[in-house]
Amino acid sequence: MSHQKPYKVQPSASHYINGAYVEDTAGTLIESRYAATNEVIAKVYGATPNIIEHAVKAAQNAQKEWAARPGIERGRILLRAAELLRQRNDEIARIETLDTGKAMQETLYVDAVSAADNFEYFGHIAATLTGEHIPLGESFALTKHEPVGICAGIGAWNYPIQVASWKAAPALACGNAFIFKPSEVTPLSALVLAEILTEAGLPDGLFNVVQGLGDVGASLTAHPEIDKISLTGSVPTGARVMAGAAESLKLVTLELGGKSPLIIFDDADLENAVSGALLGNFYSTGQVCSNGTRVFVQSGIKEAFTKRLLERTAKIKLGDPLDEETQMGPMVSAKQRDIALSYIEKGKAEGAELIFGGNAVTMQGLENGHFIEPTIFANVKDHMSIAREEIFGPVLSILDFDEEKDVIARANDCEFGLAAGVFTRDIARAHRVIGELQAGTCWINNYNITPVGVPFGGVKRSGMGRENAKAAIEHYSQIKSIYVEMGDVDAPY
Repeated sequence: MSHQKPYKVQPSASHYINGAYVEDTAGTLIESRYAATNEVIAKVYGATPNIIEHAVKAAQNAQKEWAARPGIERGRILLRAAELLRQRNDEIARIETLDTGKAMQETLYVDAVSAADNFEYFGHIAATLTGEHIPLGESFALTKHEPVGICAGIGAWNYPIQVASWKAAPALACGNAFIFKPSEVTPLSALVLAEILTEAGLPDGLFNVVQGLGDVGASLTAHPEIDKISLTGSVPTGARVMAGAAESLKLVTLELGGKSPLIIFDDADLENAVSGALLGNFYSTGQVCSNGTRVFVQSGIKEAFTKRLLERTAKIKLGDPLDEETQMGPMVSAKQRDIALSYIEKGKAEGAELIFGGNAVTMQGLENGHFIEPTIFANVKDHMSIAREEIFGPVLSILDFDEEKDVIARANDCEFGLAAGVFTRDIARAHRVIGELQAGTCWINNYNITPVGVPFGGVKRSGMGRENAKAAIEHYSQIKSIYVEMGDVDAPY
């Protein structure tokens, strides 16, 4: 990739197939824009049917030989990829910041780091994918993990290289080939990942990148030669993917949206609870699916919590995300900023009390950027739009509660079930409450921490399946059962 200053990050071509860059300018033009200036930093073209077929054929040709390799050999390549991701961390962080608008203060320490951790984890786990021996008296049975075949992933724009890695690393570890479609908003870093995997020794055709809008995602979802689809995205997109996969009975993993509860009890450590609320609402300018945007605060701590939350929010530094002093960059696009602003207006109209922020911001020298203030509402009621619908922006809602039983019922009164958090010094209560909450990913006395060794995913309309950890292996492999008879076969006829 070229790196003209200040902002150009133009890739060699739009797609990466069979170990090389490939172009077809007949596809839909896609412009990647730097959210702090709205400047076009790269142009790519959506995949045509020919490009999609090229990627599928490349994956088909490479997958069986890859699956036949010992897991330790596959793992060695993934471990090398992890090393290369770390070596190119700063370069990838800059690309992610230019493509998403997220602050370098985040991308330097989270995005490529998380991707590298993932390849390292699954690089180590590849050699351990053994089955089990099941004694059956004189006879026995065996099980073995076999790859699914060709897997496709559809990425989200908030964590582009992380999402690509969360999907590709376990898929490759299990012996599959992979085709990845990044979000059209953030098309760039998946191409860097493809370069790195080739350099690490991954055989051509096993990791392919195709760009495109929803029509390309739909083509991958419906393709009869693709065996599994994994989406990170919105609930409506998830529903379309599931419907599209139904005809060919594809395996489907969906990591969708959330409206997660963060419950803070009177006995919580105040500073830690405020830290959790800040991380769960303002990190990545609020554009995180697992964010704890419904902050339930018990009445005894409400005043002190709110005071400290306002004090610390006021110190958040907005600015150019390429400046490492900046703590919050712009939202990814004008469209996303306008959605957040519309919810802020709904919050005010429905009677919530706006106690901080709430406005679009014009930054000097970055007048065309999509900046918005961190925003806090108090006295939010359960029926309000800002308490029921996913905003995907830096909008925090404080809801009051008195009793544990009441807050559990209210927290669960939601169509989503991605995440939940509890802050309390009473560890028995923490486990009791978490045990009652309808969420797939939960935290006690922290928030939004996602180590690769811990499964991540949701329940209800927040999706199905899990990413990360050993649980991901279940979604990228199939168990074959083998019964072995050691005696005679007794037939009744």
